[in-house]
Amino acid sequence: MSFVLGSSRGGAASAEEGPAAIGEAREASLTVAVPNVVNDKIYGAETAAGRPIVVIDAGHGGRDPGARSVSGEVVEKDLTLALAKELRDQLVERGRVRVALTRGDDSYLTLEDRAEVARRLGAAMFVSLHMDSAPNPLARGASVYSLSDVASDAEAARFAAMDKGSADSVEGGGTVQSMLADLVMRSQMSASADLATRLVKRSAGRFELRPEPHKFAAFHVLRSAHTPAVLFEAGYLSNADDEVLLRTPQHRSDIALALAQAIEADVASRGRR
Repeated sequence: MSFVLGSSRGGAASAEEGPAAIGEAREASLTVAVPNVVNDKIYGAETAAGRPIVVIDAGHGGRDPGARSVSGEVVEKDLTLALAKELRDQLVERGRVRVALTRGDDSYLTLEDRAEVARRLGAAMFVSLHMDSAPNPLARGASVYSLSDVASDAEAARFAAMDKGSADSVEGGGTVQSMLADLVMRSQMSASADLATRLVKRSAGRFELRPEPHKFAAFHVLRSAHTPAVLFEAGYLSNADDEVLLRTPQHRSDIALALAQAIEADVASRGRR
């Protein structure tokens, strides 16, 4: 984003005009680059001081609406923000972790902007929230993706590459650096898969899941977060039944509770190691 500041006549000074004489008025303009607004506010109960930070990423936003519902009445960016705030509130109330949101309003953020929040805050976890869409109107149910260099299926590979940004391979500056970077990435992938497994277990029986809910793909935002990270698809906006549920506050609250419990269990598990 940038703003151009200039004189009332809006012209730019030409280099061919030469230096201005003393007292001579010249038109000029100045372009100022303004970075995207990111959210570093940390939410937490007083008793949670010093607890791990969990970054909740509400997918899409601003000029990127995401998927549109089958009814045409809602878009993904609004529902992901509502779910993110519900999850934040439940985690804060439970008091076991602190929480940050990548966006708290209808702002546009790049994938790198989102991941940078987790890196800057030294987050213990990154959870990106989305709603799915598919050509098949019967497709429904929630799913969770964890980071992997190899996609679990063709759909997951296409999803990462086309819809949410694919990840580039990690490159080091030398052999030892490359090996260390690879070890760190493998550890991040393993921890992310463990978190996804917990999310599936906590969600089972509470709301509908896809037949094989845990999938793997090379999502840029998950890789760049530099912490255990998953992308959670809460259901299909292209399915009429899922749309009704996702627009229902009680259903979003049920999803948020399952996510909160899985997040807390994962943080506690890693804290005991």
